[in-house]
Parts: sequence; C-alpha cells; structure tokens
Amino acid sequence: MLAMMSIKDIYYLMQEDINFKKPPRTPSRARISRSGFQRLDLLLLAIESIDVNAPQIIVTAIRQLDLVKAFPNTVELWKFRCNNPMRKASIRVKASRDSEDSILLLLSFLSDHFYPRLRQLLSTKESTLENEKRWTSFKTRLNELIEERMNISREAVKSYLKPNNNEFYKEIIFSLALSSGPGGMNRLRASLMDNYK
Repeated sequence: MLAMMSIKDIYYLMQEDINFKKPPRTPSRARISRSGFQRLDLLLLAIESIDVNAPQIIVTAIRQLDLVKAFPNTVELWKFRCNNPMRKASIRVKASRDSEDSILLLLSFLSDHFYPRLRQLLSTKESTLENEKRWTSFKTRLNELIEERMNISREAVKSYLKPNNNEFYKEIIFSLALSSGPGGMNRLRASLMDNYK
C-alpha cells in the first residue's frame, strides 16, 4: 500500500502520532545542513552495522517505498551520502527537497524494521554478558565502517573512534529508536534541524 502513495502522503501519514507529543514543525524553507547530512550518514552506517544484510535491505526498502525516483540506484544513494563532509570522498551534491524527504522516510522505515535489534541493545533486562556481546559486535562493525569510509584525519571522526566512547554509540542507537514508529520521521527531521546545525 505504501508504494501506491506519494512521498508527501507517506510523510504526513507517519506524523500521526497519538503516543508521542509532536515536535514543533520546522519552517517550510528549512533544509538539511552539512552537519545534518553528516548525522544522516552516520545513522545509516549504524544501520549497516546492525545487520550484515542491511545494504540489500536498504535497496529493497527504496523499491518498497517507491523512492526510486530519488535514488534510482546505489550510486545515486552513495552520492547523496557523500554530502557528509566527514567522508573520504566528500562531494557537494545539490539535494532536492524530495530527495531529503526520501532519505528521512527511508531511515525512519529502516529504524522501524530494525527496532527489535535496537530494543535489544537498549534493554536492561537481558544478562550483562549477552548485552555486552551485542554492543561489542555493533561497535566493532561501526568502527570498521567509519575507518573505511570516513576521513580519519578529521577531528570529528577521531572523536567517534575514541576508545570506550560508549555514550557515542548509545546515543546513535537511541536516535535510531526515536526515528522509528509513528511520528519517527518527524522526530528525525526535527533533530537534524534543531540539534545538528
């Protein structure tokens, strides 16, 4: 059914939230900043770190959500992600409002898809040993992807890779969890506009 709806229709559908207070609407002219693109790319890297099959799941989700116009292939998605100034191959690509809405919808959808994994990481009910294993696996994979794709000479990237930087990893997972479910796309957009300028 989602594939039959426009991006705009899906966007407003996902804002209907009876369980969460909606964040204030951002100005209609507000666009994602360079630091916002940095944040988005980092969240997508975190998704890739949760599941080794995430890249294929992302491609499938793009088709399922009918976002092929914005991201017709993996190269176009890569170009969009290269708006992240921390990337080794950082390039400035003019992003349309539709492509920005599309990436937000995609990330919110993926957060919803992987929510059981996110909840496991954030859970305090499981054994400490099991929880530590999950976090170690996630952190190891995320660090590998950061070193592989980002410019490790940048101070911001160095801060990501600091030993025992547990708050950084938890904050990333928490952000993904907040991006899931009803209103998740709205919360994600608000966080990019308000907190990561």
